[in-house]
Amino acid sequence: MIKRILILLVLNVSLLNAQQLTRFAVVDMPKVYTAFFRDSRAVRQFEERSEKVQSEIDKMTREIQDLKSKHLDATLRGDQTESLRLENLIYRRSEFLKDYFKTKTAELEDQKRKLMQSGSFLDQIYDEIRYIAESEGYTMVIDLKESNGIIWHSTTVDITNKLIQNLQAKSRN
Repeated sequence: MIKRILILLVLNVSLLNAQQLTRFAVVDMPKVYTAFFRDSRAVRQFEERSEKVQSEIDKMTREIQDLKSKHLDATLRGDQTESLRLENLIYRRSEFLKDYFKTKTAELEDQKRKLMQSGSFLDQIYDEIRYIAESEGYTMVIDLKESNGIIWHSTTVDITNKLIQNLQAKSRN
């Protein structure tokens, strides 16, 4: 009888420990970044650069559309020379636009990654995540956007908004 009680007690303690080991939370780091640092100078510069790149892409796209319209007119008029010249120009400009888009997108992604990995940003984020995790009993916090293994999660384990609120409260002080 005592053995049975002892075994049940050990099983109960083991189950309590196992439950605590499986408690996890998720954080949407890009959302934290956007909410917490939207007013910082580095983020404003990044956003200005993004807008400038998008403006250039829009301008080039309009130029290509205009050339396509001219190409159609030349084709309808039967002007083979002009039609071929415009077709070649459209191809070159379209290829340039593709390369420009790839290059600028990669540069912007690199700049965004560097902003998110800056020491002071990460230190503040990790300190606050550690505080929330320890105070609420989470044993693991996963970046929702960087982990390809998360297929589904309950919103009850998403501490993103709490993290943003805590960071904003501390930044006001």
